[in-house]
Amino acid sequence: MNAPRTASSLRPATGALMSVEEAAILVKSGGWYSVAAEEALLKRLPRGHWIGGSIPYFVGQDGGRTTREQVFVTTLPHAPGHAPTLRWYDADALASVCTDAPANGYTLLIIPAFSDTHSRFAREAPQYEDMYLKPLLGWIAGIHLDDLGKKAPVVINGETGEVDGARALVMHVPLPDTQYARLDIVNLFEQGSGDRIRFTESGFHAHECLVNGKLVNFAEYLKVNAIDTRLPLVADYSGAMINVSFKGVDEADRRVDFYAPVFDDTEYRIAKPVPDYGAALAGALPADAAHTAWSCNCILNYLYSELEGKRTGPITGPMTFGEVAYQLLNQTMVTLSIDDA
Repeated sequence: MNAPRTASSLRPATGALMSVEEAAILVKSGGWYSVAAEEALLKRLPRGHWIGGSIPYFVGQDGGRTTREQVFVTTLPHAPGHAPTLRWYDADALASVCTDAPANGYTLLIIPAFSDTHSRFAREAPQYEDMYLKPLLGWIAGIHLDDLGKKAPVVINGETGEVDGARALVMHVPLPDTQYARLDIVNLFEQGSGDRIRFTESGFHAHECLVNGKLVNFAEYLKVNAIDTRLPLVADYSGAMINVSFKGVDEADRRVDFYAPVFDDTEYRIAKPVPDYGAALAGALPADAAHTAWSCNCILNYLYSELEGKRTGPITGPMTFGEVAYQLLNQTMVTLSIDDA
């Protein structure tokens, strides 16, 4: 009689949670990988062709899970005989990330949260040369929410073991001419019809802002108007809805913190409410989700949809401090599919 399959043996195409020992065997066996885990676990992995970032939140093969003891690994599809390349980029060099990309393939990017590179990428990515012509995807490395202010997010180059909390790490992945990479974005939010909000300075924090042209303290505005900060700020970039998620409100400092920078030349509105967050997320998954090759999802979708122990269809992946589908996103899911040309 055949032995039943265990949950640990079920490894979706988008990746799976596993022990450090299992992950070590996998990365030593050859292939190219995306890895996510606590920093201490990433440092225990052997050298290999992998790109890693810190985070302890996942939707794994058994559903949503917060773990400081397991590693999430995804095998990355690439063209046989054409090895992907790993490369560090600082905030200045990142402008060439798309021109450095393969003519046919995709580029996987991991940036440590709250770094200068994170902020610069949010602002400058839409103007990069060849942006939107070559698939660029990835995520913002984070930490356990209990460790905010105590630890810093990092990325790690699996080929060299180098760990960095300031630069972005990129894997440029070529594909055969018979295939192409496709990115999809699941965004539940659009601008509401409420107040027009502009900030007096750019950054990951805000004290003052202009609400319908009137200068106010933003933390006080949120409190007085009973704003549900589970709903992000949304900017309309020529029809593309770009979210900026709330990280928290420091009432003592009368300061509002964000997971992505706000900009002083951009108009925002609070997003329209989503009546059933969990159901909306489940209903918005791509129709061909079973063919997804890689994915990440926002930590806030994880928290507000109460994904602990729950699945997101056939899609697994790390829960992140920001998502990349060409440019920086918040409160979205990003998926990569490899289609036949």
